[in-house]
Amino acid sequence: MNKSLQPGRLVTLRGRDWVVQPSDTEDLLVVKPLDGTDEETTGIYLPLDIKSDEPQDATFPNPDVADLGDITTARLLYDAARLAFRNGSGPFRSMAKLSFRPRAYQIVPLVMALKQKIVRLLIADDVGVGKTVEAILVLREMMERGQVKRFAVICLPHLCEQWQQELHSKLGIEAVIIRSSTQARLDRMIQGDESVYDSYPYQIISIDYIKADSRRGVFIAQCPELVIVDEVHTCAKPAGAFRSQQQRYHLVRDLADRDERHLVLLTATPHSGKQEEFQSLLGLLHNKFETLDIPRASQKERQALAKHFVQRKRADVEKWMGENTPFPKRDSLEWSYGLSKSYKTIFNDILKFTRKYLASNKGNQPRKRVHHWSALLLLRGVMSSPRCGVKMLNSRLEKLGMDTADDFETQREDFPLNPDGDYEFGVETDIEPTQILARCDWTDYQRSQLRGFAKRLDALADPDNDLKLHDAAGILEGWVKEGFHPVVFCRYIETAHYVAEHLREELIARISGLDLQVVTSEDPDELRKQRIGKMAKDRPRLLVATDCLSEGINLQEQFTAVLHYDLPWNPNRLEQREGRVDRYGQRASVVKACLLYGGDNSIDGIVLDVLLRKVREIKRSTGISIPFPEDSESIIDTITQSLLLNPEREFKSVEEARQGLLFDPGTFPEVVKARENVTQKMNEAIKRGKISHDIFAQNTINAPEIETDLRNMDLAIGNPDAVKKFVIGALRNLLGVQVNEKKNGFGIVTCNLLAALDGLLPNGDEVKVSFESPTPLGYHYLGRNHRFVEQLCHVVMTNSIDREDKRAARAAVIRTREVEVKTTLILFRCRNVIKRDNDSHQIVAEEMLLRGWKNTYSNQERIDHDEAHSLLFAIRPSTNLSQEAVANVFENELNLIENMEEQFEVLAEEQSKRLVKAHERFSTLMAKKRYQVVYPVLPMDLMGIYVLLPENPK
Repeated sequence: MNKSLQPGRLVTLRGRDWVVQPSDTEDLLVVKPLDGTDEETTGIYLPLDIKSDEPQDATFPNPDVADLGDITTARLLYDAARLAFRNGSGPFRSMAKLSFRPRAYQIVPLVMALKQKIVRLLIADDVGVGKTVEAILVLREMMERGQVKRFAVICLPHLCEQWQQELHSKLGIEAVIIRSSTQARLDRMIQGDESVYDSYPYQIISIDYIKADSRRGVFIAQCPELVIVDEVHTCAKPAGAFRSQQQRYHLVRDLADRDERHLVLLTATPHSGKQEEFQSLLGLLHNKFETLDIPRASQKERQALAKHFVQRKRADVEKWMGENTPFPKRDSLEWSYGLSKSYKTIFNDILKFTRKYLASNKGNQPRKRVHHWSALLLLRGVMSSPRCGVKMLNSRLEKLGMDTADDFETQREDFPLNPDGDYEFGVETDIEPTQILARCDWTDYQRSQLRGFAKRLDALADPDNDLKLHDAAGILEGWVKEGFHPVVFCRYIETAHYVAEHLREELIARISGLDLQVVTSEDPDELRKQRIGKMAKDRPRLLVATDCLSEGINLQEQFTAVLHYDLPWNPNRLEQREGRVDRYGQRASVVKACLLYGGDNSIDGIVLDVLLRKVREIKRSTGISIPFPEDSESIIDTITQSLLLNPEREFKSVEEARQGLLFDPGTFPEVVKARENVTQKMNEAIKRGKISHDIFAQNTINAPEIETDLRNMDLAIGNPDAVKKFVIGALRNLLGVQVNEKKNGFGIVTCNLLAALDGLLPNGDEVKVSFESPTPLGYHYLGRNHRFVEQLCHVVMTNSIDREDKRAARAAVIRTREVEVKTTLILFRCRNVIKRDNDSHQIVAEEMLLRGWKNTYSNQERIDHDEAHSLLFAIRPSTNLSQEAVANVFENELNLIENMEEQFEVLAEEQSKRLVKAHERFSTLMAKKRYQVVYPVLPMDLMGIYVLLPENPK
């Protein structure tokens, strides 16, 4: 390719000026409009030799007298130019193409990735810290550097739409969702014999779709270069015999076995408490890590793993590098409710029934265990809600007894191993209670008893008899009236509908405008999202949900409190539920969390005291979320043995438990033993957690170095404050658009917007906008890559260069008190083409340079970028100059500048060398690749000349 068509050069064709972009072949000329967007990038096939597509060298016009104007608008020109960049300079190539400004701590995984030849990362930061953002940064950076062109995100089915939205809103990437409901449609859109994995470069794939043996092999063979696996703890090598999780593990294991595959793994709970499962995740990073016992590992082994594993708690990132990242304060409380007389009577009758049932059943150990669990689950369902109890007692009674306990033992893929109704590996689902009860051998008389219990329970379905519902309504009413927006988590679908139904009756009449919705797994993922998204933003709102929303779903923008209507039996679920609202992006300074438990229920007492309180105490004292060290089975067996198998033991209340009766070794030795065992296991987990934190919090990352690069990045491409000042200033001072200040942002009156900006904001006479992330409710976020901001930049740039009306000044001469001698500021737009040694991939880096000098050039004192930037944004005219004087001063300065071409070329060379050093600092060390400048594109575009005269010349 001839020199005039080298990347970074300006060419003219089709009536526009274009910047030549890197191309994979000399026959294809890739160009982007100088005044356009990335979406307008065009490819021209040169061998066609079409006359109208023949590029000609273009020259960028220098400012002259006709460009003189108000220097305060020069700041708008500077901001418009740098905010329009999508190929920014500096070591972090991706930043100019992000619609948000990442927090400083979120850069750490990116730095780790840049130091690896083949990226293998396990990002295990706390719930709500921002693992998705960190993965997106790695993805965008690798795409910008040409290391990957295709990627796949593998996630749980209910997270597919959320990932699709995140990629669209943060990167402007349109990814396809691949699962059973979309496969056929995507296939029809493909021409030829390509598969969806080959045809679509950006994929979001349901793990439960792609794990199947019939699909896994094809995907592995055609998989993109980079794979992100979300909630990877659900893919750990299972300790049990779950075929479903075995399939997940083998899928990710096969991906990891491809040495060329880039792999980014995300989880907030890497350690489930089972060491072999945790080590299987480490083995996905490198085979040698699968046998690594971290507490006993050598310093060298730990350092090797630390290159691939990052795990930080909130306290590590709240004030990292002096940057304040606000997380809400969690106000946690417990609320004990009692049973009404009628409810207590039927509960005791069902308790007696279950005890007799267990005493009468004989058989092998697996059968006994199923019977124990069934009895316990029956009690749990009855205590969840009358509606749930009725459902359990009435549904499918005619089918009960058809399955056997022996069948149950062979059906582990379809059914969990514990009566919590959850798979141990973290799939959030709404298990029907009848799935366990259906495996019990009931007699006709027992079935008759169950139907009788159902009728009695059905009569208690109101707040007068169900004091749990009554107390919950009181808590929620108080929260809503205080301004909180609660999410109520229920274990069962029937309970969720029951609670929502009665809360409507109880609260809507007392709380004006309350928007109350219920979401369960009965609805498909898309409908759940729509239902939540449509909830009123400016009214009180309350969401009742099951655990289908307890993992991976972000609710912090709309909700500020969590009520656990049913106690979770797994402490991990407690943190997952509360983490939906207590996370980065939560605008409220305080979030509420309440555990609702039965004061007459020893089951709640054991779960609360042995498990949940212990976990919360550890979280408060250490800041570390400790995973539950064992599965639910041992605790549940303890409850069964201690409370159900001995009919002479009273069903102690929680109040009695607080007095020590529940944990009296002489009365309940099994509970005491279980408590001691859990305490020992948790102490071991605390020790592991502290060791892991000390090693993998990545405190060794050179924070000042990152801070310098982030500051330079903000200067080069503009931070959120620059976006705000530019948008408000351009609309008010150049375009004459009314912008009103609001409590949490601004209101843009849309009636006077230019046609070029029409339709780029939401509909309305006044649109409320914010430049902050997280964005206040009811406001529309405007980031640097928002289409409105992007188009506004191009309007200002085009009008200024073409000397149209409503333009910014490319030249100015003023008197000001900010300088003591004549000072000249020069604004350049420069491009550098950078490539790696022994690599054909090229990068066109763009940036704005502010430079200048004091006095005359023959006796000059040079001004660097920082000083020139500060001066440009600080100067104010002091006294007026005549138009003739302004023109004379400017023409003299222009004559001087036109003879400085060699000095400007030296400046361009200096800048290019600085960029190389910045890139090499985070280059791929393992591959020993170094960046080198191919050439700075000369001449630089001279955007502006501003002459500052002292008020009192010396």
